[in-house]
Amino acid sequence: MNDPTPVARQRKPDWIRVKAPTSAGFAATRALMRSKSLTTVCEEAACPNIGECWSKKHATVMILGDTCTRACAFCNVKTGMPRAVDPMEPNNVADAAVQMGLEHIVITSVDRDDLPDGGAKQFVKVIEAIRKASPTTTIEILTPDFRNKHEAAVEMIVAARPDVYNHNLETVPRLYPTIRPGARYYASIRLLEQVKKLDPSIFTKSGIMLGLGEERLEVHQVMDDMRSADIDFLTMGQYLQPTPRHAKVQDFVTPAAFDAYAAIARAKGFLLVASSPLTRSSYHAGDDFAKMKAARDAKLAKAVVTA
Repeated sequence: MNDPTPVARQRKPDWIRVKAPTSAGFAATRALMRSKSLTTVCEEAACPNIGECWSKKHATVMILGDTCTRACAFCNVKTGMPRAVDPMEPNNVADAAVQMGLEHIVITSVDRDDLPDGGAKQFVKVIEAIRKASPTTTIEILTPDFRNKHEAAVEMIVAARPDVYNHNLETVPRLYPTIRPGARYYASIRLLEQVKKLDPSIFTKSGIMLGLGEERLEVHQVMDDMRSADIDFLTMGQYLQPTPRHAKVQDFVTPAAFDAYAAIARAKGFLLVASSPLTRSSYHAGDDFAKMKAARDAKLAKAVVTA
């Protein structure tokens, strides 16, 4: 018989402790999200950077509701049967972008395996609504894997031309059966590869969590797999256990180890690498987009000079 007593979570090291959010900017961002009936991954996934980001009016909007059709071992988003797609959601997201004066916006979603297109049409509608309401805002999307329907879904979304297409691999292939059981590692690689084949001008981005029991050489192999798919931007951050029901932290990776991984990733040819305990997919996304664009421009200029 299983012991129902919750197991105490490990004490976090000093380098990943953050202050509770209390700023006026944080309160204003939360109020705006509520007024537009919008969900954010910042709240749903219990992101440790929410205080900093929301105080600066940066938020990652999570479309297609707050209920996921999967139950990944690392994720705090609730699982169940989602509600119907909200037809007002695209305009509400665009209105929020305008009111917040966003130069760069990140749009993600829950998995919607219940929908014929996995929710791809809603991504397109959101992109189109933002382009119409705020033409100068750059758009970054973080999509699910659109299981068994990713080719049509990716074609549809790429045609809407987001500036950045992000899809996270999350962990090394060996850990997929326990950490990301509903997904397939190589299907995710192929999805990102397809984006580049359809439109090489769109930046591609992917991230993994460390501290789940991965080995160093496995992480290096993931980097190689990403580069084979021509992924531009790699993010690496520390996995934090959201609740005692989720996968345990196997290791708190030190800042020095994150720096070492970043050096190796840069040597492998990524345009940009963000690697630290508190790095998350959307953390400093606007600043990182500017850096990534500058890095590509410099690379192209160098290629012209040496040609």
